[in-house]
Amino acid sequence: MTFSCASTEWLLDSLQCDASLFHTGRYCGGWQASTQGLARASFHLLVEGHCWLHLDGQPAQALQGGDAVFLLHDLPFRLASSASAADACQLPRGEMIGMDERPGEGAGLVCGFFEFVGSLSRLLIEALPPVLLLRADDVQAQAPQALFQLIRHEATDPRGSALVLERLSQLLFLYVLRDQLNRPAEGLGGLVALARHAQFGPLLERLIDAPQRPWSLVDMAAVTGLSRSAFAKRFLEVSGQSPGQVLLALRLRRACRELDADRSVEEVAERVGYRSVAAFVRAFSKEYGLPPGAYRRRKRPAPG
Repeated sequence: MTFSCASTEWLLDSLQCDASLFHTGRYCGGWQASTQGLARASFHLLVEGHCWLHLDGQPAQALQGGDAVFLLHDLPFRLASSASAADACQLPRGEMIGMDERPGEGAGLVCGFFEFVGSLSRLLIEALPPVLLLRADDVQAQAPQALFQLIRHEATDPRGSALVLERLSQLLFLYVLRDQLNRPAEGLGGLVALARHAQFGPLLERLIDAPQRPWSLVDMAAVTGLSRSAFAKRFLEVSGQSPGQVLLALRLRRACRELDADRSVEEVAERVGYRSVAAFVRAFSKEYGLPPGAYRRRKRPAPG
């Protein structure tokens, strides 16, 4: 079962993702590089040349200019100049030089980190394969490849901006994620499984439309036609989360949108179903690491 356009759009909108650039430049000669152990999701865009991707327990994969690797978790991996995993382990850690140095040699890379914020984002990411690859020769990826050309131009332009590269890399990931969501796949969990489930998909739509309602477990079970106990058990099996946890995540994601619209904390608390502003502040702060008032102010221009 594949998603409807509306389901895909909602899932993409549920993702709260920040990208930060780690480095941009060129590796030449014999080299290896990895961000393993930093406990962060990462992206590695090969803008020029070629190299090899080594993932533990898997055959080496050749990468060429125009390929992109998205590692959604901190995984044991390395990029290297050698196709041999044994040889790659022995190679020195690469010393990156400028993209404009020694043109045509080695591998030119744009690398960075992703931060996925909020429970809905984590539910979505956990449902996906841990490694996503965009291939330069994928005839079905014309739009992402057009975007990749912009990334290549920005990375090789002496006037290139790290901020622009971060935004372009984030947009490239959204293209790849959209294509992934539209592929039929078995064994996915989290939000993806809920949206595809015959009984839970309609319930999820109801919760999305009205997260502020005082939903009880009995109310939610009634939408699916299951008994209370059967509903709670099956929901957990499908999504990996309890119905209450998913409802909380939906409410807080809606709260972010309301705060972005510059509504007051008190108004937002009421609009997402909290009778107590203090309870809303505690829940929001636990989820996002800052109180809703500070979240609301973060996009305002500094005075003066």
